[in-house]
Amino acid sequence: MTKFNYLKINRSKKIRFLKYNQTNATYIVFLHGFMSDLEGKKPKFFYNFAKKNKYGFLALEYSGHGKSSGKFTNGNISKWTRDCKITIKKIVKKNNIILVGSSMGSWISLNLFKYFIKQIKGFIGIGSAPEFLESLMWNKFSKKIKKEIKKNGLIYLKHGDYEYPISYQLIADGRKNKVLNRIINSKIFVTMIHGSKDKSVPIAFSRKTLKIFKNAKKKLVVIKNGDHSLSSTKWLNMIGKELKLIIN
Repeated sequence: MTKFNYLKINRSKKIRFLKYNQTNATYIVFLHGFMSDLEGKKPKFFYNFAKKNKYGFLALEYSGHGKSSGKFTNGNISKWTRDCKITIKKIVKKNNIILVGSSMGSWISLNLFKYFIKQIKGFIGIGSAPEFLESLMWNKFSKKIKKEIKKNGLIYLKHGDYEYPISYQLIADGRKNKVLNRIINSKIFVTMIHGSKDKSVPIAFSRKTLKIFKNAKKKLVVIKNGDHSLSSTKWLNMIGKELKLIIN
């Protein structure tokens, strides 16, 4: 893989990103999930896909993720959306965009429509999780956990093999970033891809995301026995086929 670059946002903030420059080409912009980074299989797959098909490519690590600067617990949907907005403006400039959002990346993708609506020509969601902070976290917390997070401002949440530090400001900011009540009228291709055995995010989230798009050529692809990340070679190739349908 090509070497990573850093974009200096301000004196104390640097965003790590991966790009493949193409002049006057559509850019595939990959947005990773919650507490993820660019070391996984998905960014590498989409980078190679873009290179092979002569498309531009951009993926970035939000502040507090991967090698980008900042503390994860200081971040939130608003700040991570801003990181994306600044980096896209700097790297993609006026080129057309196909957004590929993984899990939380789909939520951030939906936020980006208000800034780049004329440039966005397609959107693929992988295990999309818009508004997950409220519906999959806060609403499922016990009264004891809710009390603890309000008092201390932070809890450590175990999920499978991972432990997530969840701050109260993150939950509160999520409420300011509601997207499922929006309507986006773009006449673009929108494809939601979801694993049938996703244990983290129900397929209903992909269905709700599709409802936002009133005029799009839209579809839901459920991958049999697929998990939340859909990172195996087999599943990534299936996603690649869907991406080709959008860009051809």
